[in-house]
This record gives sequence, C-alpha cells and structure tokens, in this order.
Amino acid sequence: MGRGYIVEDSVEGYLSKLCEQHAGPVTGLLIGQSSTQRDFVVAAARTPQREGSTSAAGNSPDKEFVTEHARQLSRMLPGGLSVLGVFIIADTDAKDTLTTLRQLVFAVENLISSEHLWIPADDDATDCVALHVNPKTRKTVCRTFDIKDPKSMAKPADWKYQSGVSSSWSVVSCCLNVDLLVPIPDNGTNTESMDKCLKEGLRVWAHQIQSGVCLIDGKKLPEDAELSAGQRRNVRQSYTAQLLITPDDQRSTDVVRQCGGSVSVRDAIHSRAYIHSNKPKAKLAEKLLKRDVVSTVATRVQMLLEELQISEEESKGSSRNKQQTEQFSLPRRIFCPLKANGPVCVCDYQFSDEGLSEVTDRLKEMLDIDAAEEDLDTRQETPAEIIERDVAAEPIVGTVEALEPKRNSYIGVAMAAAVAMLATAASMLYLSDV
Repeated sequence: MGRGYIVEDSVEGYLSKLCEQHAGPVTGLLIGQSSTQRDFVVAAARTPQREGSTSAAGNSPDKEFVTEHARQLSRMLPGGLSVLGVFIIADTDAKDTLTTLRQLVFAVENLISSEHLWIPADDDATDCVALHVNPKTRKTVCRTFDIKDPKSMAKPADWKYQSGVSSSWSVVSCCLNVDLLVPIPDNGTNTESMDKCLKEGLRVWAHQIQSGVCLIDGKKLPEDAELSAGQRRNVRQSYTAQLLITPDDQRSTDVVRQCGGSVSVRDAIHSRAYIHSNKPKAKLAEKLLKRDVVSTVATRVQMLLEELQISEEESKGSSRNKQQTEQFSLPRRIFCPLKANGPVCVCDYQFSDEGLSEVTDRLKEMLDIDAAEEDLDTRQETPAEIIERDVAAEPIVGTVEALEPKRNSYIGVAMAAAVAMLATAASMLYLSDV
C-alpha cells in the first residue's frame, strides 16, 4: 500500500477549473502538511505564465520557472505548510509524463531545501507527490518519489478528496524578539560577501532556536504528549507559545577576529504554525513553530539583501562614505486566509513603501488567490520606522543613510515577490562599518 493523501475538495474544483480554462499543459504546486502516516493537501497553485511565453509553447514545462515559483511560494507558507509536490494537467498518457514529473519533483525539493537553515529530523517525510490529471477524461494518477534517494522509482499513492480537511487544524503562535549581530570581514563590503556572512550568522542563530525550550500555554509538554489532550475532538484550538533561547557556549564576543564592520538584525516577529488534527503531538508543534521562526527571519533578511543588491548594481560608481551606519526596514509579515472561513493562512512580506494592493497582486500571482485588501490580516506586526540618530553624538559614525531600494514585484526577478505582515514591533537591520 502506497502513501495516502487526504485532499481538500476545493483542490478538486481548482484542478477541474484549470482543465476547462487551459488548452495546453499546465503545471503547478501542491501545498499541505506531511505526517508519518499520511499527507494533507489543502491547496494547489498553478505556475505563473512567464512574460513573453505562449500557452502553446510546446509540451515541455519550463523547469527553471517551476522551481523558481516553488522557491518564492515556499517563503509565503507559515509553519506547518510546505510544498508537497507538483501536478501537471496534460492530455498525454500518465506514463509519458512520468520522467517530466520526476525531474520537477527533485528540482523543486532541491531548491527549496537549499534555503533551509535547519537539519532535517529523522521523522520528516521524504516522499514528494507527483500528480497527473487528464483534462479530457479527468482521470487522476498519483505517484510519489523518495527525494532522499536519487535513484528512487515512482510508487503508487492513494489520492482521496474530502471536505473540511483543515477546518479543525490547531494553530500555535508566538512573538519573539530577535537581536542578532554578525561581524563582516574587511573584504565583505559588497552585498555578496555580506550575504555569505549573514547566512552563517543566521545558521548559528537557527541552532540556538532549535535547541531552545518551547512552552505551550506556559507549560513544557512532554514530546509524546498529544497537543489536544483533554480537548474536544475535531475542534479548532489555538495555543500561545514562548521560546526560551540559551546562547551557545562560545559566544560571538569570545571570538577575536579582525572585521570591517557588522550587521545587526533586530526584529520583533510574529510566528505561527498550523497543526493537523490527527492526534498531533507537542513535539510536532514545537518543531514546526521553531522552523517558522527561523524561516521568517531568514526570508526577510534575504529579501532585503536582494533589494540591496539590485540597488548596488544600479548605483555602481557612486561614492559612499566608508565609515557609516545604514538602517533598513525589514518587511513586515501579513497573513491571508486560504479560504474565507478556514483557519489556515498563507503569508506575504510588505516593504514600507508598498501598499496592500501589491500584496494582493503577489498572492494572485504566486498562489492564484483572489484576495481583497480587507481579507488581509495586518494586525500581527506593526510597520517598522527608521529613526535617524544624532550623528554628532556618535563619533564612530560618519553619516546616517536610509535607503529605499527599487523593487521588481514579480517572479521574473531574483525574488522580490513576497508580501506579509509584521508582529508587535518594528524590525530593523543595521549595517555598520568600523
């Protein structure tokens, strides 16, 4: 017996709609949550059309574009949601698309996992789904591949539609203050070197988050404790968590090194994780919440660095003071429900110079969601404000410069496509040259 997939019935309606609307092959991503016994699919999102391409441009999907879509979309998924695999709608035989689906599954997973700052757990599911739908007969063929095995062969899987798959999922949320200082070497003045240093600094910080203590509703629950123990079955529950972080034994201040500056990431974030209702354990809730904390901070920093890189390329040749402090606002996180009355939300990240209409545009492009501005939850995080400091009182600092880099909002550029909301305070990133 193969792996089982319990699928929200709205996904069936979405795939049927795509079958009616598009004449050529259509590819897309399947979104949901894995468990040890089965997977839950709550949404599907078609691959956006590349500018200048035509719908009938051959039968071969654009692998590079599909994987880039997956990378950007995965940044918009809070804890508990992930890209489970890919689908293709084509009137060819399912066997003829098997090689294509296999290539897409492995390419998508490899790119998404390359951005993860955590070590996979032993109980993480390694099967990814590949779904073929015939638009004429509406026949659905579901297979899985073990993405940890490069020689993995396709295995049959059970695909069943069901109503209200995520209607009783629980949500665990927390607010966390982030204060991270990363030294930059003498030759690390450009954005590329800064990116490398920041990734290493974030990796060390992520290890602290992973080893931290998680309290759920003020209690440290045993790992095997059922999260909803004592609660009514199939009823949505909300939990508030706290993360108690212990610094590593060797602090950054204990290491003496020559550096040309530092990057300080200060953030007050809202984090959340959605947990399936099939007897979820406290261990799962803690794992998904911690991963969301790490992911949302890393995503915001990476997005800002990508903006700075674009700005740096546009301003090549301009003179800059070598001794300076620059302050940049990290984007805030905004949530949007997948369904009007459902508990599960996706997210996006909103820069300070963007409006909510740009958020809804990205939700439409990345997730094919028709969201109105009033549907967006902007209450969890307040926008960051840059406050210029008194430079005269800081002799080390030459100037204070607040930049608003230009941004391309869509998938064609190196990932400026993510929109969201910020939790209870401002988040800032400081670049200091000493």
